[in-house]
Amino acid sequence: VQLQASGGGLVQAGSSLRLSCAASGRTFARYAMGWFRQTPGKEREFVAASRKSGGSTHYADSVKGRFTISRDNTKNTAYLQMNSLEPEDTAVYYCAAGSPILSQIRNSQMWDYWGQGTQVTVSS
Repeated sequence: VQLQASGGGLVQAGSSLRLSCAASGRTFARYAMGWFRQTPGKEREFVAASRKSGGSTHYADSVKGRFTISRDNTKNTAYLQMNSLEPEDTAVYYCAAGSPILSQIRNSQMWDYWGQGTQVTVSS
């Protein structure tokens, strides 16, 4: 599976952005999809995940209520809708695909495939 993330940019606090993650291959619906983010000098941080088609969604506490993960299996694409953005959301955002068990869904090492990352910068 190859992943291509897009949609990042420079926005002001309080704004919205939607990230997209386009996946190659016919098995997209079989994978969980996740979003992680990383800032310089820090480990990759879990943001949100959607278990395989029809499954549950999960969010980091820091984004719950502001971010929404979704997927369109007909387009092999996952999305991360980010509302009420804060300067603390500034990071490179990565999409991931894989089959992590539920208890490990926040562990970046449990995901198999990664996109190249897209920069999100939120100014105050």
